[in-house]
Parts: sequence; structure tokens; C-alpha cells
Amino acid sequence: MAISTLTRLRRPDFLLLLMAVAVPLSFAAWQTLLNNFAIESASFSGQEIGILQSLREIPGFLAFAVVFLLLLIREQRLAYISLALLGVGTAVTGFFPSVIGLYITTVIMSIGFHYYETLQTSLALQWIDKSHSAETLGRLIAAGSFASIVTFGLIWMFDDLLGLNYQWIYLIMGGLTLVIASIAWLGFPLFPQKTEQHKHMVFRKRYWLYYTLTFMSGARRQIFVVFAGFLMVEKFGYTVSQIALLFLVNAAINVFLAPRIGRLIGRIGEHRALLIEYAGLILVFCGYAVVETAWIAAGLYIIDHLFFAMAIALKTYFQKIAAPEDIASSAGVSFSINHIAAVVIPALFGIIWLSSPALVFYAGAAMAAVSFALSLLVPEIPAMGRESRFAFSSIDSR
Repeated sequence: MAISTLTRLRRPDFLLLLMAVAVPLSFAAWQTLLNNFAIESASFSGQEIGILQSLREIPGFLAFAVVFLLLLIREQRLAYISLALLGVGTAVTGFFPSVIGLYITTVIMSIGFHYYETLQTSLALQWIDKSHSAETLGRLIAAGSFASIVTFGLIWMFDDLLGLNYQWIYLIMGGLTLVIASIAWLGFPLFPQKTEQHKHMVFRKRYWLYYTLTFMSGARRQIFVVFAGFLMVEKFGYTVSQIALLFLVNAAINVFLAPRIGRLIGRIGEHRALLIEYAGLILVFCGYAVVETAWIAAGLYIIDHLFFAMAIALKTYFQKIAAPEDIASSAGVSFSINHIAAVVIPALFGIIWLSSPALVFYAGAAMAAVSFALSLLVPEIPAMGRESRFAFSSIDSR
């Protein structure tokens, strides 16, 4: 009976869920402890933390290089190695309490994180049937959110109840990711590839709408990650514990709603889902610009985070329009496109913030409006040869 159960669990979808749990154990811990560790142990100022965040985004911008590694190692194995790098980078962080040490461990952690995220998208789109891919991707988000909640709880226990120092907390959380990566490597078979993937970068003219929507999605992400939380602290005086509570609420909501959002996308289609997402974001960003009440700002923050689950629609849209052999290469290319904005927006909009925080969020609303207009071009039923409303059997287009 036990052997039969283990056999049933050794499936691609369960492997994806297991790895989705492994990521937040390291990354959420690294992110939660970063500011305190950097200031208290490494004597960081604003200049050093800014450089560190820029360094952290570079591997995401270079995610296209993952396709070249596929010449040397199988994609599933590379995902395990990326998870292991994420765990190692996190585990050793506490042992290098210096500016250079924290820069180096951050880059190691970030390479693992960004390359794994690229590979997870690629493997999920290859392994999961199109008919229920949106729901499965929602479950992956829910699994990651649940792991984030567990991580926050463990950090509170280690810090407040057990009094462990940064070295031990980073080591334990990174070590847990390493354990799961080892279980995945040793406990699961190499699943067959339905289609041999390209081992070179692939750009297709017929994917132009997907590329553009991906770029705009990356820009929107930076407005939320960099400036929405900063608004909570600067304008409304949210404390560390209050911000942590917002993270917990967001994660708890995702555990419950992300799979349901996935099922909704499967029912209504990518076209309507993207329109709902961007129409909602226009309202949320305009709300950030004018909000004067702390609890309303918190509500906007929670709704904003919830819209990240709607981004499933962009992945399933690509799954439907892409040639099967393009998925691995295009996942790396699109991840790099998504991170172009990360290089520009924090610095540029930080300057704008000094004169008008509201203008930053109105610019975010304008980005959402552009994305809404582009989403009107997504077909009701996307498919190869029907990538946009302008496409007519363009499968051979390069």
C-alpha cells in the first residue's frame, strides 16, 4: 500500500508542488531578514542596499542564458541545481556579515531563484495539459503561499521563542530548501520530454503580443514591489510587524483563492482574465495616488497582490500559442524581458517620487491602461496561428 502511494506521488504535478514549497522557505526567509541583518550585522546604508537590490535583479535579466545550460544538462536536473543554489546562497548568508559578503551571497541566492523560476514555468507548461494548466498553476501559487506562511511562523519561533541568531536562522531555512532539492533529485524519475526543446534563443515575430505584455507585467511588478510597500511606511507609518502582517494576509488569501482564480481563468479564458486584471490595476494604482487612510491603503495593497495570481493567464496564453519546442527557450527570454523594467524603474521612478509620489502611481495606472489596450488584441481562443486578433495562420513567421 505504501509503495503504491509513493508511486502515485511520483508524478510531474506533485514534483512541481514540492519544488514550489521549497522556494519560499529560502527566499521568504532571506527577504524577511534582509533589512535587519544588513543594517545590524553588515552596517549597510541606503547606498549599499540599493546596490544589493540592483545586483539581485541582474540574474533575472540574464535568465535567457538558461537555454545555453540546457546544452550541458537536462532541464529537470537544472531545476534541482537551481533550487540547491537558492538554498546554499540563503544558508551561508549569515556567515558573511559584510558588504562584499552579502553582495556575493545575494548573487548566488538570486541565480538559483531566478533560474528556478524560469525553469518552473517551462516545465509546468510542458508537463501540464492545456485543459487544466491554469488551475494547476494556481495550486503552485497556493503551495508557495502556504510555505511562506510556514516560513514567517518559523522565523518568529526561532527569533522570539528560541533566540537564535541570524546565522542559525539562515542556515536552517536554506538547509530545508537543500533537503527538498535532494529529495526531488533522488526520489523522482526523469520525466520524458514530449517535445525536444530548442537549445538556442528563440524570438518569434508572432509572439510579439506576448513579449509586450510580459514587459508591461514586469513594469507593473516594480511599481508594487518597490513603491507600494514604501508608501505604507513613509506616508502611513506602518511598522515592521504591520508590514509582516500584510505579507501574512496576502499569503493566506493566495492559499485559498489562487487555485480558484486558476479555475476561473480556465472557464472565462485568457482574454477576459487579462482585461479584468488590468482594469482592476488601473483602479488600484489611481487609489494609491489619492488614498489618505491607512486601512484603505492596506486594502489596496492586498487587492494589488491578489492580481498577481491573475498573471496565470499570461502563462497559459503563451502555452496555447507557442510551438511545443519553443517553450524552454522562450521561458528564459520572456523572464529576461520581464526584468528589463527592474533595471530602469526603481532608479527613475525613485527620482520622480521625491517630487510627487502620486505621479509614480498615476504612471503605474497608465502602464495598466496600455496593458488593457494590448489585452484587447488577445484572441478569445488563442492557438498557434491565432496569437493575436491580427494573426492569420502565421505559424511559419519568425
